[in-house]
Amino acid sequence: MTDILTGSPLPKTPTRRPFWRDNPSVVWFLSLLALFTLIVTLLSEGMGQGLISTSLVKILGMTLCLCLIAVAMDVVWGYTGILSLGHYAFFGLGGYAIGMWLMYARTEIVIRDALAADAIPPTEAELAEAVAAQIFGVVGSSELPVIWTFAGSLPFQLAMVVLVPGLLALVFGWLAFRSRVTGVYLSILTQAMTLALSLYLFQNDTGLRGNNGLSGLQNIPGFLHVPQSVISVWFFWGSALVLGLGYVLFAWVVSGKFGSVIRAIRDNEARVRFLGYNVEAYKLFVFTLTAVVSGIAGALYYPQAGIINPAEVAPIASIYLAVWVAIGGRGRLYGAVIGAALVSLLSSWLTGGGAPSIDLGFYTIVWTDWWLVVLGLGFVAVTLFFPKGIGGIFDHLGRKQP
Repeated sequence: MTDILTGSPLPKTPTRRPFWRDNPSVVWFLSLLALFTLIVTLLSEGMGQGLISTSLVKILGMTLCLCLIAVAMDVVWGYTGILSLGHYAFFGLGGYAIGMWLMYARTEIVIRDALAADAIPPTEAELAEAVAAQIFGVVGSSELPVIWTFAGSLPFQLAMVVLVPGLLALVFGWLAFRSRVTGVYLSILTQAMTLALSLYLFQNDTGLRGNNGLSGLQNIPGFLHVPQSVISVWFFWGSALVLGLGYVLFAWVVSGKFGSVIRAIRDNEARVRFLGYNVEAYKLFVFTLTAVVSGIAGALYYPQAGIINPAEVAPIASIYLAVWVAIGGRGRLYGAVIGAALVSLLSSWLTGGGAPSIDLGFYTIVWTDWWLVVLGLGFVAVTLFFPKGIGGIFDHLGRKQP
């Protein structure tokens, strides 16, 4: 095209390159995730050669869920600069939401089958009373709490997986960000929120069975005849799929103009506000979105773990989450995955009896007792020698390539 006044050619309008070309790490990650999923499936007990046990498949599936919440934590901390020490609470709330349906529906099926041989079939009211007595008898109650009114509805509980963490993050974030609470004070507030939630869940009158939590979540209603070896592979597939989708979502969020703005907020919030950006809105969006994704990750994690209790949402869990991201390298999505996967698998090996004890003669090192020391030393070592985390090593090697 030419200028009609001067006849000279007009400069070409720059076209934005495709997302995949600007983010080659996303392609690499999805390719490796797909290959890993295929290998585990082919070697699993349920659908493959039986070289990988069902318990290990579950551990790998849970690790993928932890990788997803680590990526969410990296976006809110590594990219936006909000050190949240409460994101594991959203993870736990997602687990409680789906756990209510799993426990209620499974108990209902068991009781219905047990009473099917009676001469007079039970009414729906009698069935509901029996279900309530079975679930809450452990806390000395036989009545169904109000929050369990729709526990038998899978669509409702799936909606709660998203809505409960999302609404809590939205309300908390709106109150904190509008007051312009930042830095360590915001971290303390998020930790206080997590502690309050954990203490509340420990009470027996909350309707969530107090310290006993929800158990038997590995038994999927409607599929009680399917062996756990097959169900574990199904959940592994679901965890891999959600991790892949979550990774792409967050890679898109942190790229482009939006990504530049949240990085600027991380580096100099006052200057970004001076330039006219609504800093609070950006922070609230990131905080809420990552909370929702954390809840989804928790909804996939706890059916594989089989149980959830208030200790899962204790503040220490969120601190561990921050350590994973720091070890992997914050500000790098793949770094969060590396950190979460490494620490999770190493923890399972050391505390699950896989690592042999070391006899020093005068003292025997039992790894279940020393695991937290190993984690702490690893965190200190990475901080001192690899301040950008393990992911920073890959960046360094990449810059060395001709």
